Amino acid sequence: MTGLALDEHRDGGTRVYSPGTTEVVYRRILKSVTVFVVLFFGYFFIQVIQSSFLGFQTAGLKFFTDSLWNFPNLVSIWPLVAGTLVTSALALLIAIPLGIAASIVIAFVLPYYLRTTVITVVGMLAVIPSIIYGVWGLTFLVRWSSYTAEPWLSKTFHGAWPFNGIPRGSGILVGSIVLAVMVLPTIVAVTVDVFNGLPKDIFEGSYALGATKAQVIRKTILPASRTGIIGACTFALARAMGETVALATVLGGTQLSHYPNSLLAEGSTLASTIVSAFGGGFGSETSELYCLGVFLLVLIFAISLIARRMVKENVTT
Repeated sequence: MTGLALDEHRDGGTRVYSPGTTEVVYRRILKSVTVFVVLFFGYFFIQVIQSSFLGFQTAGLKFFTDSLWNFPNLVSIWPLVAGTLVTSALALLIAIPLGIAASIVIAFVLPYYLRTTVITVVGMLAVIPSIIYGVWGLTFLVRWSSYTAEPWLSKTFHGAWPFNGIPRGSGILVGSIVLAVMVLPTIVAVTVDVFNGLPKDIFEGSYALGATKAQVIRKTILPASRTGIIGACTFALARAMGETVALATVLGGTQLSHYPNSLLAEGSTLASTIVSAFGGGFGSETSELYCLGVFLLVLIFAISLIARRMVKENVTT
């Protein structure tokens, strides 16, 4: 017998199972695809690293010792790293509470006919091109921020940090809000799937003990979903740190970038700087932008390792 089933024959009185022809072909195809994917990504990483060698040789220690990015003259990495971390952290600070709250409402409060509609809309929002978010931010958020939000914040906090500086509209605050809107559908979609994947026994057991819906959500569902929520937030963080076009549109950063000293100030990130400056450099200058790509890959990889460690600790506890 050939096919997905296993061939069966006797050898010395014992049954011996051997894979059928179709299964052998299927396994070989899977192995070939796996090898191809590994080789492809290996080639990709090697090309990026090789392309950055000239930039590291040209810039030398300036990548780590200078405090200003002014491409192609000054190429300190730290102002861009700081801009990346600040915008991503603020975006997650906005998106995570809203995302978890929205996921709870979708999974446990809305009726079924509304739930499916909302989940479909969330899925559509998650795949909208980033340039659309960038244009929306530039058209509406920048104007609203420059005339309403930033003057109010500056007046309310009397120009104290982090709302010091001149209201410009475009800047770190608006960029973080755009990022939060972009990653919010990702957090909601993944968290709703995590909630739907929980075993029904934990709900029934909690209700049998007399717990209310609010108590079940707070004391049973959220602790049981902790690992999945961390994964959703990590996925959102990776997208926020790698965002290019939307941030290049609303951050207002130029080739000259300082450390971000205010949420109202203009800024730049690693990814937005790459997409903004890539067409303006040649030779070693372009290679310096590949250096930014290497730093971004290392940064995202390090955060992924930390998140994986957190997930592992939550699973064991």
